[in-house]
Amino acid sequence: MYGFRIIVDGDYACFTRPEMKVERVSYDVPTPGAIEGMLKSVYWKPAIRYKVDKIIVFQPIDFLNIRRNEVKDKIPLSAVKSNLRGAGKDLSVYTSECRNQRATMLLKNVRYGIEFHFELTGHRNEQETDAEKKHYNILKRRLENGQSFRTPCFGCSEFPVRHIELVESFDLSQISPEILAMGDVDLGFMLYRMRFADGGEPINGDWENPKFSDRAEAVYYRPHMIGGVIDVAKYAEELRC
Repeated sequence: MYGFRIIVDGDYACFTRPEMKVERVSYDVPTPGAIEGMLKSVYWKPAIRYKVDKIIVFQPIDFLNIRRNEVKDKIPLSAVKSNLRGAGKDLSVYTSECRNQRATMLLKNVRYGIEFHFELTGHRNEQETDAEKKHYNILKRRLENGQSFRTPCFGCSEFPVRHIELVESFDLSQISPEILAMGDVDLGFMLYRMRFADGGEPINGDWENPKFSDRAEAVYYRPHMIGGVIDVAKYAEELRC
């Protein structure tokens, strides 16, 4: 099992609570699913699966309320495919016609330590006997060089990760006094991740032209933050659909 420790920071973050419906309200801390998405922005292959082991909250949990414009429509994939065949359809999205103004309760000045590892999924099994080592070296190099396929973000794409640092260990003395003073905090039921029905394999069985399922169910867990540290691996044993 190959593991890593990274420190990430940014100006804003929003790990949206699904029960809040229309308005966006962030959890106090990141969800493992959001962190997995961040890591996939750095490096992803069907052959590996990320597992978050620990989350360290360094900065005070500080909320900010804003209002922002969101676009409720998106360009249909069918229209894009039609245009590739020469249909000549208008693929524009006119924001003046589909704009929604929503309130957002987000986090500001965030800094987290993340301990994680990856596992082989068994999908698209590779012939190399050192497949794990190969993926480890690629991911390590990308983290060290600050490379990514798309901009890593804190929950929403509007809130990019400012910096990712690969470290050997976490300096827990850098955890803010406000976080330490909170002691043992029951964070309640939190979204762990979305579990997709396809299990990560194309439903058409074709990896060259894959088609994945949009059906998914929410998986929750109930973690505690003790002295700024969330032992995700410990509480993940109590996952609930």
